[in-house]
Amino acid sequence: MGAVTSEVETQARRLLGATLTRGDVTVRITEVEAYGGTGDPASHAFRGPTPRSAIMFGPPDVLYVYLSYGMHYCANVVVGSDGDASAVLVRAGEVVRGIEVARDRRGGVPDERLARGPANLTQALGITIEQNGVPLTGPQVVLRRHEPLPDDAVSAGPRVGVSRAADVPWRFWVSGDPTVSAYRRSPRAADAEPL
Repeated sequence: MGAVTSEVETQARRLLGATLTRGDVTVRITEVEAYGGTGDPASHAFRGPTPRSAIMFGPPDVLYVYLSYGMHYCANVVVGSDGDASAVLVRAGEVVRGIEVARDRRGGVPDERLARGPANLTQALGITIEQNGVPLTGPQVVLRRHEPLPDDAVSAGPRVGVSRAADVPWRFWVSGDPTVSAYRRSPRAADAEPL
């Protein structure tokens, strides 16, 4: 996967501690997963552009939203340059503004679980398929990057729920943060081949 590998990993790590805002709710990102496009068998872009994955091919700083299992939305930040198809799944975060709105949307779960897991995060933020393809400079959704976290504040491990390239350590999270989701290996990953 060459240069895309290191770049998508770098971009994923840089998103930790960034904030994502939609309307009255802001989430500080605490967990992400990197997907390296056509060189990554776990990526939606692995087989090239499709109507679903075309957004992953650029430009960067656009939101890629898809429906998972026909019922949950997942949000990704497109990070590659035009044609590179790299994206980072935003897996979890801490609600730092608009907590009452997020609580209403999430139905009474503890605060540390408001945006724990990609579907819960989009629900807390009010992100749906309607935000697919919107620029992350606003007005619908705003991403604000901050200084990268030091290496010793970040943990890495395999991605959650993928059946291909399942052991690639491209899941990154803020070490010890209570909003980070639990690791669950896909039951279909037992025979998965590494990259």
